[in-house]
Amino acid sequence: MTNQIKIAVIGVGRWGVHLLRNFLAHPQVNVVAVVDPHPERLAAVKQQFNLDENVVLTTQWQELKKVPGLTGVAIATPASTHYALIKDALQEGYHVFAEKPLTLNPVECRELCQLAEQHHLILMVDHTYLFHPAVERGKTVVQTGKLGDLRYGYATRTHLGPVRQDVNALWDLAIHDIAIFNAWLGQIPVKVQATGTVWLQGAVGENANTRGLADLVWLTLTYPDDFQVYIHLCWLNPDKQRRLGIVGSLGSLIFDEMSLLSPLTLLHGEFEQQGNQFIPVNQRQVVLELEPGEPLGRVCSSFVVSVLNNTPSEVSSGWVGTELVEILAALTLSLQQGGKPVFLNDRQGR
Repeated sequence: MTNQIKIAVIGVGRWGVHLLRNFLAHPQVNVVAVVDPHPERLAAVKQQFNLDENVVLTTQWQELKKVPGLTGVAIATPASTHYALIKDALQEGYHVFAEKPLTLNPVECRELCQLAEQHHLILMVDHTYLFHPAVERGKTVVQTGKLGDLRYGYATRTHLGPVRQDVNALWDLAIHDIAIFNAWLGQIPVKVQATGTVWLQGAVGENANTRGLADLVWLTLTYPDDFQVYIHLCWLNPDKQRRLGIVGSLGSLIFDEMSLLSPLTLLHGEFEQQGNQFIPVNQRQVVLELEPGEPLGRVCSSFVVSVLNNTPSEVSSGWVGTELVEILAALTLSLQQGGKPVFLNDRQGR
C-alpha cells in the first residue's frame, strides 16, 4: 500500500483555494493538477502557492484524464455542477472529495453513493463543521448525558451578505447547523417544517416562498424521540451570529463561534421546586477546552486516510451527505407549501 496519493483540485474560488492550501501542506499528498474555468485564477494560485512547473493547470476538467496515476479529485465547484463531475470522476476510477452539498437532488446523491461503492472508491463530503474540535467535544458532552434530559435545541445563523442568486438562505446556510445537531443527537429528523420571507429577489406577498429566493427562513426539526430543534437563518442581518445550543434539564451546551472567550461553553443550572416556586440552583459556567487544529485541515487529512485505507469516512461519507440533502429537500417542500410538515423516512439514526 502506497502512503502517497496524487490529487487534483477542481475549482479554486473562495473555498477551493483553502482546499488547495491544505492538500499542498499534507505530507502524504502530491497535488498534480488544478482545474478552474477562469485562467486568471489558475495564474493567481500558481503565484500564491509557488506551484511546481510539473503541476498541470487547465481550464478543462477532461484534461485530467491525461494525468498519469491520478488517485483522487477534490471538487469545489458550484453545487449544480457536482453530479456530472462526481459521476464522471468515479467512472474514471478516482476517489472524490466534494464540497457540500453533495448535489441538489437526493436521487442523484444516492446514485453517486452506490456508484462509489460499486467501484470500491471513497466518496466524501466536506462538511467541515463535523471535524470542528468544538463539535467533536460537544457530541461527547451530549451523548454522555451531562445535560440531563434533553429538552430542545436552537440555532441562529445570520449575517449581512453575501446574498446568493442561485439558492435561497435555506440551502446556503442550514446544512451546517443540521449537520451539527444530527451528529450531537446521533439521529436524523423524522419531520421538518420551514417558512420563509422574500425581500430582495422576488415579490413579497401571497405564496412568496414559491416566487423568489427566501432571505429569511425559520426551521423546525423533529427527531425520533420528539426532541425539537428551531433554526433561524438570514443573510440580511448586520448582526452576524453563529450560535447553536442544546438545552437539557441539568444545563445547556452552547457553541458560539463569535464568542471571544471560547466557542464551546457548558452552562450548568436547573430548577429546585419549593412549594409552587421554581428556584434556579447549581448555576455555573464551564469553558470547555478544545484540541487545536484547523477543521478544514482535519477534513482533508480524514479524506487522505480514507483513501489510503480504502475505508469510507464514518463522519462525513457520501451517505451522510445524502441524508443532509434529503432533509434540505424535505424542508424545501415544506417552504413551498407555506410551512406544512413534511415527514422523512423514520430511521432511528445511523
